[in-house]
Amino acid sequence: MSIKLIVAVTDGDWFETLRRLPDLDEVNFWAPSATSFRALQPGEMFLFKLHSPRNFIVGGGIFAYANALPCSLAWESFKERNGALSAQQMRARIVRYRKADPNDRSDFEIGCRILTQPFFFEEKDWIPVPASWAPTIVTFKTYDTSASEGAALWSAVNDRLSRATAVGLAEAPARYGEPQLVRPRLGQGGFRILVTDAYQRRCAITHERTLPALEAAHIRPYADGGVHEARNGLLLRRDIHSLFDSGYVTVTPELRFEVSRRIREEFENGRHYYALHGESLARPTDPRHVPDRDALRWHNEERFKG
Repeated sequence: MSIKLIVAVTDGDWFETLRRLPDLDEVNFWAPSATSFRALQPGEMFLFKLHSPRNFIVGGGIFAYANALPCSLAWESFKERNGALSAQQMRARIVRYRKADPNDRSDFEIGCRILTQPFFFEEKDWIPVPASWAPTIVTFKTYDTSASEGAALWSAVNDRLSRATAVGLAEAPARYGEPQLVRPRLGQGGFRILVTDAYQRRCAITHERTLPALEAAHIRPYADGGVHEARNGLLLRRDIHSLFDSGYVTVTPELRFEVSRRIREEFENGRHYYALHGESLARPTDPRHVPDRDALRWHNEERFKG
């Protein structure tokens, strides 16, 4: 099987910050501008190199998803996994790269590439860039495992991973063998972004579009056997998310919103929520992201207060 890999130029501070963080399950490789990214499909390998003159590949991950996001949402979703120790530090880097006015308080849109299963090599295992790498490359270059350089890169990465000297992994390094797509395993941040986009940045119940007020809810919580996948998620306004997690509202397997009588009984309130009772859920346009009926049934039976 032939797959693509890319080698992308990374900020040294981003790399140094992340390689020191323990138990990483995902990272956000961001660009300071909201550029689109179509170089890889989910499951292909995304590698990163340092700025010249350190022309070495120093780590990578499995590409999962890409989109443009407000920098505030990127920080809220990934925190230090953005390669910065604070939102202020991340914003300062964005301003520097964009050459923006430091006093500009805009919520800048940035390009985000979500990588799962990230790894960071020890310096003795850094991989020299392929001979075709040009000093003028400032973003990334694509390689294919059907060609000699791409095959050599795939082999070199596997060799380093097999030595178990890559750091930053939430689990033991995996050797991928022959070139293949590797199923990305989303973390909490990637889950939030994927669900937000699946519902076109609108609450699935109220259609609210104020992004800071929206949250990605797990139908079946991760701690109870749920998964970080769009089909196990709903984009909900923050108050409805809280009620959903507490069991005061639910969504039926028929994709109808239901409100528990317990809101009225316990709080003598809830008129706004009862007005939504029976509403149809707004469905994602991608059928793969439509809520899983078994997960909804679990929530109806195990969480909903009736």
